[in-house]
Amino acid sequence: MKISARTDYALRAVIELAAAHPQRRSAPEIAEQQQIPRQFLDSVLGDLRRAGLVASQRGVGGGFWLCRPGDEITLADVIQAADGPVTTVRGELPQDLAYEGTAVPLQKVWIAMRAGLTRLLESVTVADVARDQLPAEVIDTAASRSAWR
Repeated sequence: MKISARTDYALRAVIELAAAHPQRRSAPEIAEQQQIPRQFLDSVLGDLRRAGLVASQRGVGGGFWLCRPGDEITLADVIQAADGPVTTVRGELPQDLAYEGTAVPLQKVWIAMRAGLTRLLESVTVADVARDQLPAEVIDTAASRSAWR
């Protein structure tokens, strides 16, 4: 699986806002803290605002903030806001694929992969990451030697 720069930046921006809560953060502050190109960040923050994950206010005392508590926003929510569905195959959802012949069972593999990945991403909130309190399953999996293959 490839994680796009857009998804990476969106996650980092939202995690930065979760860590700052209840204070607001300006786009330049987020860009500096997370080393994200400012123009790219502006585009990503627009996507997050349209998805209802962040809000903003201009002017003195303005900035960006989360629309919901960080423990109610999952990594899956942010990824979907930034890049659309968590898993696609050639731009299509796994359940919409139509294979022929011996490849027919492959669709079930893609669907299972999507379900597993979605389940994992829905189990981790941006507050979990901001507080460095990841679910035990994530910590255990990341620590196993097989995770690094």
